[in-house]
Amino acid sequence: MGIYRDRFVPRLVNVACGMKANEPLRERVCAGLSGRVIELGFGSGLNVPFYADAVDSVSAVEPADLGWELSARRRATARVPIERAGLDGQSLPFSDGSFDAALSTWTMCTIPDIEAALAELRRVLVPGGTLHFVEHGLAPDPKVQRWQHRLDPLQQRIAGGCHLDRDIRGLIESAGFGIRELDVFRGQGPAFIDTQSLGVAVNP
Repeated sequence: MGIYRDRFVPRLVNVACGMKANEPLRERVCAGLSGRVIELGFGSGLNVPFYADAVDSVSAVEPADLGWELSARRRATARVPIERAGLDGQSLPFSDGSFDAALSTWTMCTIPDIEAALAELRRVLVPGGTLHFVEHGLAPDPKVQRWQHRLDPLQQRIAGGCHLDRDIRGLIESAGFGIRELDVFRGQGPAFIDTQSLGVAVNP
C-alpha cells in the first residue's frame, strides 16, 4: 500500500481533481483570498491559476513528494511566491497567527485526524482570518448517507484514505470556526461521492 499511496494516488488525484468541471468551483473558492495564505493539501498545484490578485504568498502543505513534483510546471507560472512549508496538516510548523487565510480543496476527506488539522488551521490564522473550502462529504439525503457509510471502507482503500461520509460543516463548526458562507449542492457525479460543500468560515 505504501508504493500505491506514494506513486499512484497522487497521479489519480491529479487527474480526478483536475477535471474541467472543477475549475469553476476552484475559481469560486479562491475568490476573496488575500495576504498570506496557507493551502492545505496543495497536491499538484491545481489551484495556482485561480489565486486571487490580493494573495501575497502561499505556504503549501503537501505530504506527497510526487504531488509536489507534479506541481512544478504550475508553480513556475505562478505570479506569487509558493513554498512547500509542511508535510502534515495535523501538525503545522508555524507560529500562531501566521496567516491571513487558509485554502482547502477536496482535502478534508483524506486527512486521518481532520479535527487536529482544523485546530491547527485555527491556531495559525489571525483572528478574523478566513478558511476557504470546497469539499465532498456527507449528503443531506439519509438514503444516500447509508450508501456512503457502506462504501466508505472501499473508498478509503482505493483513494488513499479518502472518506465519503465526513460532515464538512459539522467538522468546521466543531473546530470553532464560524460559517460565513456555505453552498451545499450535488455536482455532476453520483450523490454518494459528489455532494459538495463550498464556503468560507471565519476564525473568531
